[in-house]
Amino acid sequence: MTYTYLFIQESYKRLPFLVFLRLSFRLVLRFKERFTERFILQTILPEAMLIDKKKVIDFSLYSAIGVGPAIGLENDSLNILKRIISSSKNPLVIDADGLTILSKNDEMLSELPPKTILTPHPKEFDRLFGEHSSREERIQTAIEKAKKLDVIIVLKGNETILTNGTETYYNTTGNSGLAKGGSGDALTGIITSFLAQGYTPFNAAILGVYLHGLAADITLQTQSEESLLISDVIDNLGKGFKKIIA
Repeated sequence: MTYTYLFIQESYKRLPFLVFLRLSFRLVLRFKERFTERFILQTILPEAMLIDKKKVIDFSLYSAIGVGPAIGLENDSLNILKRIISSSKNPLVIDADGLTILSKNDEMLSELPPKTILTPHPKEFDRLFGEHSSREERIQTAIEKAKKLDVIIVLKGNETILTNGTETYYNTTGNSGLAKGGSGDALTGIITSFLAQGYTPFNAAILGVYLHGLAADITLQTQSEESLLISDVIDNLGKGFKKIIA
């Protein structure tokens, strides 16, 4: 049996986890260390199944792994990311602290499973691949690095760019209300959920980014860009799906 796995270590950020529960029908696991933390998470997300942080996990069993949001930059986080990369048989979704760890240990980039999805914003992108003076320069580097490393790069921004090194897409949904904390965490959960359901990595990234932005646009029917919360966006994912398939 193959399980889906969304990895979030020592984090109270429930957004990627909540997205995963909304969009995936498979098993969800999470590391927690202290009983109080486990109790809190189990209270706000009773659907989640939890695993103790100290339990040794065979990451090769899981069909989808998302890692990065709020995992921290400590040696434990580095070691866990190394173990995930070395043992996973499938593409990963890496965001946030996971990207920062990669930028400080760039030899790990060449060890990523093929078609792994990296989701940096411009500053994270520059930490990974060097300083750039313009958006156009970043896009060109993204294309070159995606092809060289055999990964998919989702360069987040005002008009998110997705590339696998051969094909490049410009996303047309979304608004400035997404430029808030938690937005990237939610996107990680969306893309990981599509990977878990069998979408190809590039299609999972394309659909994830589009749906993320579309749900944000739908949210503006009841909120402004200033008042929009990422939890509002998650609540509108269903409406986004209905609009796509209508």
